Amino acid sequence: MLVCRQWRDIARDDYFWKCLCAKKWPSVCKRPPASSMSYHKFFQTFSRLSFKDLEFYIDIWSERRLIFSEAVPGSVLRAGIKSPPSGISDSMKTYLEGPNYKMMMPVEPQFTVPRENPVSVSVLVGRSDSKKVASIVGQALFDYVDWSTFRALAYEFLSLSPNYPFVSGAWVSLLFMAGAGDDTVQVFGVEIDFYDAASSKNDVPWLLDMLDWK
Repeated sequence: MLVCRQWRDIARDDYFWKCLCAKKWPSVCKRPPASSMSYHKFFQTFSRLSFKDLEFYIDIWSERRLIFSEAVPGSVLRAGIKSPPSGISDSMKTYLEGPNYKMMMPVEPQFTVPRENPVSVSVLVGRSDSKKVASIVGQALFDYVDWSTFRALAYEFLSLSPNYPFVSGAWVSLLFMAGAGDDTVQVFGVEIDFYDAASSKNDVPWLLDMLDWK
């Protein structure tokens, strides 16, 4: 996506990270520490937010009926799905085993979603260090289904703090079992993905740190 490419290009510029460091630690940019690390690495290393500080609030509706609602510790999403259930497609197995970092969780018990009715998702994230909450997606529709990997995807732009003059977005995916019925499909997992904006375990906390926390 254009947004992801824009973020990727910005993230490669160390001057951008110098500006972020200047907002958090102004003195660092006046007289840089005797270190070989880039400002990007410096920001990642010393930004305080981590997965253990985070809790995600995930609610999924089919039309107006709530079909899934969980408060999920950041450590659970960070760990991903270690033991996929039997009965998933080969393409899903390949996707789960791929090299890219995936922030996802198993759904227990599994639930079904209708093929025809609109399904939407809301994801909030709370942080224990400041007791604040931010939105990742709000009532975003799963309006794209990728049957090649058995996923339904919802997208929304992130609400970033005005201090950060760029745009980025988040995808939320429902992960389907194989052998879907004519009317419903069975969900075994949920994934949150920021693509190029945060493509590693270290990237996600500092991206979330830039949200418009309330």
